[in-house]
Amino acid sequence: MWRIYSHCVQSGSALKDCVSSYSFSSSFILDLICSELLLQPIISVSSSMYGVSEAQQQGAPVLRRSTFTICCSIQPQYPGGSFQLTFTSSNSAHNYTQPAVNHSAHFLFPAAGSAHQGSYSCVYQLYVFNHTFSSESRLLSITVLDPTPLIIKAVVLPLTLLLVTIALYVYCKENKGRMPCRQKNAELVRYKLGVPAAEEEEEEEEEEEEEEEGAQGAE
Repeated sequence: MWRIYSHCVQSGSALKDCVSSYSFSSSFILDLICSELLLQPIISVSSSMYGVSEAQQQGAPVLRRSTFTICCSIQPQYPGGSFQLTFTSSNSAHNYTQPAVNHSAHFLFPAAGSAHQGSYSCVYQLYVFNHTFSSESRLLSITVLDPTPLIIKAVVLPLTLLLVTIALYVYCKENKGRMPCRQKNAELVRYKLGVPAAEEEEEEEEEEEEEEEGAQGAE
């Protein structure tokens, strides 16, 4: 028998703080309904490429053949308990269970593949008051990406830009005595802007005349 002090419950205190042992039997029966006993667990995924991403509607990407970890955690309320990671896809469903250590559990997946693409959720289960209670997290959608386009973007494009820069530097250095690179760039700009060829010829003639006058003045 357990005695529950009604004034304690009405004051808003926790039920476990309002209970004391009762030394004799009683015919009184009190019906209690417990709701929201457990908080909602938190689900997140971490990978070497994208870091940590909490549950969100648009999902979290992981690279194919990369290692990723799904973490299930909950705010401290009661000691113990366990986490069940539920995975569902278009053609399969799996459950993984681990005990809660420091109110969390980590599920490691060493090589991401198409079979890991789907929706994940964490279910926290706790046996208390002679009953098993559970609380489920939000859904986390995992998308497995092909790393090839990312490699091209991260390696090939910067390498191409570096090679073009080196080629322009060498070209300008070799043609330094013949025609300044600045003049080459100006001609290229005029060509892109659609300046007529006649105007270019006039500008070249004016430049040649200025050079001849400068040479005569030097003599």
